[in-house]
Amino acid sequence: MAANSRLTIATHALAWLALAQRRGQEVLTSDQIAASVNTNPVIIRRSLGDLRRAGLVEVRHGAGAGWSLAREPEEITLLEVYDAVGAQPLFGLHRTEPNLECPVGRGIRPALSGVYGRVEQVMRQELAGTSIADVLRETLVS
Repeated sequence: MAANSRLTIATHALAWLALAQRRGQEVLTSDQIAASVNTNPVIIRRSLGDLRRAGLVEVRHGAGAGWSLAREPEEITLLEVYDAVGAQPLFGLHRTEPNLECPVGRGIRPALSGVYGRVEQVMRQELAGTSIADVLRETLVS
């Protein structure tokens, strides 16, 4: 099972934009961001498009083209980033209906739905309490 890295890529891009802003560089190109993430610029542009639609970044066209933060890094939470990239729930239930004749098959979905819902709630609270500025600060310590 492969992990979804969309949140990580978007957060990396935002932290890099925040650092550039701190250093006085107003915009970064998708190529510059892709070099930091070590991925294809197309993936970065797709991610930045999601972030733009959520109001987290802005794009400038023409001379001096590139991407910049739409708000201060302290004002952008990881929950907003998570929601912007359309991250999937952490855990999924069976793709097909389990055997309802089986006592476990009959009760597994309700039992796990409650647990998964609580885990998702805790995760969302943690993401809401962490800003891009927090991530950048921790990144620069490493």
